Amino acid sequence: GVKTLFNPAPAIADLDPRFYTLSDVFCCNETEAEILTGLTVGSPADAGKAALVLVERGCQVVIITLGADGCVILSQTQLVPKHIPTEKVKAVDTTGAGDSFVGALAFYLAYYPNLSLEEMLKRSNFIAAVSVQAAGTQSSYPYKKDLPLHLF
Repeated sequence: GVKTLFNPAPAIADLDPRFYTLSDVFCCNETEAEILTGLTVGSPADAGKAALVLVERGCQVVIITLGADGCVILSQTQLVPKHIPTEKVKAVDTTGAGDSFVGALAFYLAYYPNLSLEEMLKRSNFIAAVSVQAAGTQSSYPYKKDLPLHLF
């Protein structure tokens, strides 16, 4: 009865197939998607094709993050890829942005389960965009007090 989020990082090409079927949300970045599927992922359209491969392997929901291009979502119930763009910011250091995104998504899944997944992704994109505007990894992650109230 627990909702699970799996981030296959660092990705390996021969990932145990059970990982695709055992998690509710499968979230990887474009490089990981390439390793897992063998497809080139250089655009939201490419991410949609890779996500379809992952759904065909048994994933319920696939999210592929694309850095400054936001993310793409595809699911067993919605087999048309949806691109969720993010706002453009001046990046200082992108290290850890994916972890910021996944951490924010886990937060929303746990504490705001009634939000639509699309809204969770928009908010996670926003938080990751905040994190790339400061140097460092964990030191760049914003505190709740430093984020707009509409995110909560």
